[in-house]
Amino acid sequence: MRRNYEAVIGLEVHAQMRTNTKIFCGCPTTFGAKPNTQTCPVCTGLPGVLPVLNRKALEFTVKTGLAMNCRISPYSRFARKNYFYPDLPKGYQISQYELPVCEGGWVDISVDGETRRIGITRIHMEEDAGKNIHEGGSYSYVDLNRACTPLMEIVSEPDIRSPKDAAQYMRKLRTILRYLGVCDGNMEEGSLRCDANISIRPVGQKEYGTRTELKNINSFRFVEKAIEYEIARQIRIVDEGGTVVQETRLWDSAAGVTQSMRSKEEAHDYRYFPDPDLTPIVVQQSWVDEIRASLPELPDAKQARYTSSFRLPEADADQLTAEQAVALWFEAAVAAGAPPKAVANWMMTELMKHLNDENRPIEECPVQPARLAGLIALIEQGIISGKIAKTVFEEMYATGRDADSIVKEKGLVQISDSGAIEQAVDDILAKHPGEVARYREGDEKLLGFFVGQLMRAMKGKANPQLANELLKKKLV
Repeated sequence: MRRNYEAVIGLEVHAQMRTNTKIFCGCPTTFGAKPNTQTCPVCTGLPGVLPVLNRKALEFTVKTGLAMNCRISPYSRFARKNYFYPDLPKGYQISQYELPVCEGGWVDISVDGETRRIGITRIHMEEDAGKNIHEGGSYSYVDLNRACTPLMEIVSEPDIRSPKDAAQYMRKLRTILRYLGVCDGNMEEGSLRCDANISIRPVGQKEYGTRTELKNINSFRFVEKAIEYEIARQIRIVDEGGTVVQETRLWDSAAGVTQSMRSKEEAHDYRYFPDPDLTPIVVQQSWVDEIRASLPELPDAKQARYTSSFRLPEADADQLTAEQAVALWFEAAVAAGAPPKAVANWMMTELMKHLNDENRPIEECPVQPARLAGLIALIEQGIISGKIAKTVFEEMYATGRDADSIVKEKGLVQISDSGAIEQAVDDILAKHPGEVARYREGDEKLLGFFVGQLMRAMKGKANPQLANELLKKKLV
């Protein structure tokens, strides 16, 4: 008989920090440079060289810890994590082990209208490895440009219970990191990726099951799909009387399966010990306070303000605050005098549709926030209708011009003269006596027909509200 299981999931998210240089040397971190052109004796692990910590990397880690409600350790240190890979030239990785910079935090995620709190075990600094390039044939290549690139590893508690929650948690981390400016969150370039630890257990059991680790997943969709597959795989093994083996697995996105990579290492396998070349890190409370004071308004606080001060629905506030640049654009339009809900509606429909179609960030939007506010003002004043406004917006997006000049140039001013509209209504009703009779017999759907005829006759310029009122009055 099949038992009911629950998944226990923890994520280790690796975020590449947006420093100009590497974590222990002065080499640049520019993505896409020619192989092995951004290296030096330190990041290639030559004998006798000494690493020096990049202060900006420490600042970014403290800033992230504060944003994720962590305790900042006044004393921490680096450790050597010993293992051999072809792309790890020293034969060990400089990381942190028993004394990380940040511990004991949390973030909240919203899934299906429910808020769930995910604990943060620790956030620590470490260096990245290089990159193996396999191009077929008898050879593989190693590019060490990425070696020594500064990483933050954000380790969650095993509080996640579903693939959907895992993907939403990773989205939330990306949003926070981008708000802080500490990571660009570009998953295609490997700036943000995660390892997922997954186990199953019968519902109600407190003890954890045997876990597997999925390595280097680099998209929200793959996070969800890989964990879904791995949960199903483990359930199938247990239901068939087998035993889940603790191991590291890789997600094959093309085949839609996880595949065994190697047996899962434990801490003792890495032989951690304090790095003798780097002094312990002492973080003064005054510096922590200074960093805390520099934090921007974070997504949760911004979302709460949008629902309270701007009276936006939670769904609108969530969408507008997902990217800081979008939120700032929205606030600029509201500051220019436009009603918040009207700005939200235009942004989430016309504006974002155009930007998404062109794969264009909002920073490159040809329509300035104040000009969208100007367009909305013309609608509010009854100068143009909502339908005409969409035509005007198309021209604004194409040219960057303001709404007022476009309306005047193209003669798009809405007709609100009741006399003119009434005359047009009389003409239309006189031309369609059969439809008038059917309407008066109860076929009220014909109102739309008459509205369409009127708008056609007046070239779309009739005030819609006034047109409807006059039509209903004449059709009684």
